[in-house]
Amino acid sequence: KWSIRRRATARPSSAPHERTDHFIFRLRVTMFACTTTSLTASAFAPTMPKTTAARRAPAHARTTPVRTHARLDSGVGCFGSKAGMTQMFTDDGLCVPVTVIGIREGNFVTMVKTEATDGYNAVQVGYDVVREDKLTKPEAGHCKKAGTPPMRHLEEFRLGSAPEHEVGARLVPTEMFKAGDKVDVRGATIGKGFQGAVKRYGFSRGLMTHGSKSHRQHGSIGAGTNPGRIYPGKRMHGHMGNDMTTVKGLTVMRVEDDCIIVKGNVPGKKGSLCKVTGTKIVGKSDGGASKAKKSQKVVVA
Repeated sequence: KWSIRRRATARPSSAPHERTDHFIFRLRVTMFACTTTSLTASAFAPTMPKTTAARRAPAHARTTPVRTHARLDSGVGCFGSKAGMTQMFTDDGLCVPVTVIGIREGNFVTMVKTEATDGYNAVQVGYDVVREDKLTKPEAGHCKKAGTPPMRHLEEFRLGSAPEHEVGARLVPTEMFKAGDKVDVRGATIGKGFQGAVKRYGFSRGLMTHGSKSHRQHGSIGAGTNPGRIYPGKRMHGHMGNDMTTVKGLTVMRVEDDCIIVKGNVPGKKGSLCKVTGTKIVGKSDGGASKAKKSQKVVVA
C-alpha cells in the first residue's frame, strides 16, 4: 500500500529535453553567481601586503587602531581605605547608614603629565606609605625622584586640561571635598570564591522533594549536535566577587583630614583600597568635552 500510494502521488517525470534545458539554465546561473562573487570580493577585499615579512605580521600589527578619545576623570581625587559602616543622624533626625573611608599616610603627587610632553594630561598620585624594602628598586627610585616617601599604590587621574599640581605635593581631603558633594567610589568587591549559579546569578532552585535530584543545579546549558558547543558568556558556576566596580553619586556627609564619611555603602571589605573622585557631570566636570563630542558632525568627503 505504501508503494502504490507513493506512485500515485509522485510527480510525472519531465521529458529528457526539458531536464537538459533546466540543467543548462542552472549551470549558467551558478557560473554567473560565481563570477559576480569573485568580482565583488576582489573589489572590496583589503589589499594584502606584498612583502613576506609584512604578510607574516599579525593583523593587529598591520592595522593600528586610532584611539579618538579616552575616559577622563572629573578631576584629581584621592585614595583611602574602607574602615567600616556606621550610622549618622541628619539635622531632620533621620538615621542614615554611612561608610567611613579612612585616609592613611599618602596621597602624594608623584608625576604630572601634560599633553605637550606625554600626549595627554594626567596627575599620578601615590598612596599607602610602606618601607622601601617592600617595593622594587624602580618603584622606590620613582618615589625618591619625586621627593615623596615610598608608596605601595600608584594611579593616574586623566584630565581634560593641563594640571596645575606640583610634584611632591600632598592632597588634603578637606581641600578637595565638602559636605553635600557627590562622589564616585571605586574599589574591588568582596571575594566569594567558587560559587554555584544559584548564589552567583540568582537562579531558581529545583524541587527539594518529589523525587527530584536537581536541587541547586542550573539546568540545561545548550543544545547537542547543533551548535555542539557552549556559547561564551554562559552563566554557570565559577569564581564570584573580587571585581572592580564603581558606586556613583554618593553624598558626602562629613570630611576630615583623616577620613571621608559618605552616605551608603562602597565596594570592598574592611581595609580595602577605595578611589574617591567627584561625580562626573556632563558638560561641567569635563569642561564641556562630552557636549562638544555629541555636537560634532561627521562630514564624509
